[in-house]
Amino acid sequence: MLTNILTVDLEDWFVVENLRGEIDYDQWHKLPSRVVESTEKVLALFDLHNVKATFFVLGWIAEKFPQLINDIFLQGHEIGCHSFSHKRIDLLDKKKFREDTRRAIRAISDACGITPIGYRAPSWSINSKIKWAFNILAELGFLYDSSLYPIKHDIYGEPHGMRVISRLNLDDGNNLYEIPASTVKFLGKNFPIGGGGYLRLSPVWFTERMIRKLNRGGHPAVIYIHPWELDEDQPRVKNLSLLQKYRQYGSLSLFLKKLDIILKKFDFCTAGDYIDRLNKKPIGFDR
Repeated sequence: MLTNILTVDLEDWFVVENLRGEIDYDQWHKLPSRVVESTEKVLALFDLHNVKATFFVLGWIAEKFPQLINDIFLQGHEIGCHSFSHKRIDLLDKKKFREDTRRAIRAISDACGITPIGYRAPSWSINSKIKWAFNILAELGFLYDSSLYPIKHDIYGEPHGMRVISRLNLDDGNNLYEIPASTVKFLGKNFPIGGGGYLRLSPVWFTERMIRKLNRGGHPAVIYIHPWELDEDQPRVKNLSLLQKYRQYGSLSLFLKKLDIILKKFDFCTAGDYIDRLNKKPIGFDR
């Protein structure tokens, strides 16, 4: 059986792009955090199935809850980077992107003593229009990125972007692996299946079928979740549109059960472990 890739975007309920119009960065410190409790649910589920995942950690979270990040690391999971302040990369210039990433690396290293080798951009916000972001990631020591989403979406995505894990030969002579979010071709278009609302809101039989379809083609499914998706009691934000409410709160009560089924039926590993296998040599987390 092909091994799939299991990832977690470690952020709090108020961080997501879906709520950006109602909550901004300056308000985060005033809001009730639920990331520790919700992450503990995720860790308990992974422990039950004896599976390890890559946690792409927001630097802001690492700075505020260093013990949580250290606990995740000590339980054998991989620690990756998810920026510091969850600002879209395609809205930053090179200097601000480099500064934000360096700050995130420092916060993560201070929390658990390791330097991350994997990166995932907030809101899948790296694309072919800002290829310089790949160069900066390689320059800062990252070995792989997982920020491309080859779909059309109102917030993110690049419909004609790469769909399979690839080694990028960058114009500055560096290399970087790219692990795009999973999609399945349907009627000539890429259909997302691996995470976010696409995973949480779709029926479990459909997700199972799509993972098997990818695996039959020789490709791993890249699954991504957020701890807040297992938190039915997270605060409800007022003034959201119906679409925003559906994206944020739909199927929260069912998601834990769905993940339990998926973890029973498929094999998973961390993103770093998968890249190790491609390289056929170990890549340590501690440099």
